[in-house]
Amino acid sequence: MERIGLIAGNGRLPFLFASAAREQGLEVVAVAHRGEAEPSLESEVSELTWVRLGQVDRIVRAFRKGGVKRAAMAGGIGRVRALTEARPDLGALRIISRLRSFRDDALLRAVADYFESHGITIVAPTDWLAQALCPEGHLAGPRLNAAQEKDVVLGREVAMLLGQADVGQTVVVHNGHVLALEAVEGTDEAIRRGGKYGGAGAVIVKRCKPGQDLRFDLPAVGPRTLEVMQEVGAKVLALEAGKTVLLDAPELFRGADKAGITLVGVP
Repeated sequence: MERIGLIAGNGRLPFLFASAAREQGLEVVAVAHRGEAEPSLESEVSELTWVRLGQVDRIVRAFRKGGVKRAAMAGGIGRVRALTEARPDLGALRIISRLRSFRDDALLRAVADYFESHGITIVAPTDWLAQALCPEGHLAGPRLNAAQEKDVVLGREVAMLLGQADVGQTVVVHNGHVLALEAVEGTDEAIRRGGKYGGAGAVIVKRCKPGQDLRFDLPAVGPRTLEVMQEVGAKVLALEAGKTVLLDAPELFRGADKAGITLVGVP
């Protein structure tokens, strides 16, 4: 039985990956980041090693010991935590010393290259989770009205520019006004900030960066996203079809219908 590695961050994505990999006959060897991954992940995998952010060589050793040749990154790492709590080891310092840019994509590609230089190929988690990717079209809640459709178009345009700058993936729009752009605070806080400025009825647009490396940092939404939207009265969640992971999709759709939130997959 092949052993697949899992580098786990926060949220439900590590659980979805572990479940899908097991169903496809793989044994999952996980490395989980302290303060991010949930302790209950241990019951979903064959082996689990806890690391602090930046302990790259510890991950390499765990995978080598576990006989892992391929590994996927699944789950987020809070950017504020990354700035304040990282404990870089010698491997991480070697990676950093070669970087010309500290943007997310450059850093993650450099990390992937480092693993591959040690015999561990980083693969896309969606290779096992194609069924969890957002389909195109109306998914739940009321149909978009004309004003909301215009806001979605604007949000997609701005999100593309935001992604080109490698800043974030989420834009909050209302009545033709851009209320918030996601930066270091993450999606939830960007939604709260946009709701503060624009009041009820905001449109949330989330999309990949242009040229996104599908091995890491894919946009993902789940029931928690709806809870934050309800806090501020946001009414539309528009997601890039085929490139956004839906966490607990059935619950997400039911929650959107119940809350009167429109959920739509767009090109």
